[in-house]
Amino acid sequence: MNKPRYYLSALGMINALGNNLAVIARRLAEGDTSSMVTAPVSDAFGSLPVGRVSQALPAPPAALVRDDCRSNRLLLAALATIEIELEQVLSRYGRSRIGVVLGTTTSGIVAGETMLAEWAAGRAAPAGYDYQQVEIGAAAPFLAKVLDVTGPAYTISTACTSSAKVFAVARRWLQADLCDAVVLGGVDTLSSLTLGGFSALESISPQRANPMSRNRRGINLGEGAALFIMSRDEAPIALLGVGEASDAYHISAPDPQGGGAEMALRAALADAALTPSQIGYVNLHATATPKNDEMESRVMQRVFPAGVPTSGTKPLVGHLLGAAGATELGFCWLLLNGMTPSLPPHIWDGEADPQLPQLDLVQLGQGLRQRTCMSNSFAFGGSNVSLIIGG
Repeated sequence: MNKPRYYLSALGMINALGNNLAVIARRLAEGDTSSMVTAPVSDAFGSLPVGRVSQALPAPPAALVRDDCRSNRLLLAALATIEIELEQVLSRYGRSRIGVVLGTTTSGIVAGETMLAEWAAGRAAPAGYDYQQVEIGAAAPFLAKVLDVTGPAYTISTACTSSAKVFAVARRWLQADLCDAVVLGGVDTLSSLTLGGFSALESISPQRANPMSRNRRGINLGEGAALFIMSRDEAPIALLGVGEASDAYHISAPDPQGGGAEMALRAALADAALTPSQIGYVNLHATATPKNDEMESRVMQRVFPAGVPTSGTKPLVGHLLGAAGATELGFCWLLLNGMTPSLPPHIWDGEADPQLPQLDLVQLGQGLRQRTCMSNSFAFGGSNVSLIIGG
């Protein structure tokens, strides 16, 4: 008996590449890194390459002014691009049957940083500051209030797998008949907290990220939001497989052999009832840190011994942390919908690391041969998620 399918019918997105899907798709296919700019970050960290959103962001409605922060404004910018599809879903199912689940790592921490800077200088908190802007769980309830929906709504924070895990949650809600449609995705903003934390871990590169290279030095951080609508209503792209695993090897370092990561990839393939040879493209986690790339390349060689076209897209937008999973699956969605004319190329210096298994890294202009894509996300604490979508 065929399993029921759950479809991803709409995508709203904003990141360093833009907030127009056609523009994002074109720049993705071109491997356009021009939005990764070296910018002064702070006195402590100097200037670093970051994927900063440059567009003006919408403010929340007056009734939600207490929720006004950059993180929520990024959500509103992504939401604005799927308003028509949302209205259709709301009209069909009613507001009590719509759920919201989002991933983030920092929520509105930038508002808290601004407030603390004023406090340290002996000044009053900025006008409009409210502690609820900073709460880690605030993102999904805020979006539920904006949409005026009363289905389940909560926020997930599992570091860099946060907005990948939301796809598993949304599917379970639909399977359990808790709702008929789910708005899901992730959001994160650039902040001193994350820049300082990753700098302390010696994980940030002073140059553009260089994944899978012998010269890789670490990540670049970015910001953005990505939102999908998932439902049982048939659409061109479906969520085919989800794999989750936890290895808890170390608080920040991955298991060098990638045991938990491999479990997640194989679980996603089994869930989708697909073999490795049926996957057309894999979006790698590919942070460009020495240990992550070493682990992931080993896992990919074991799971895909015959090879599969792969690339890491973080050099184009930065590592979006809590928003990375949804954003990178969004890149796969654009590809499968025909908006991206070719696979996202792997941007690096071309100098392979002889210590790593060699992968089939995508070249500029390379086409998609099979209409299935996998996206991998790995996080501190040993959280691993692999997602498969297809037509």
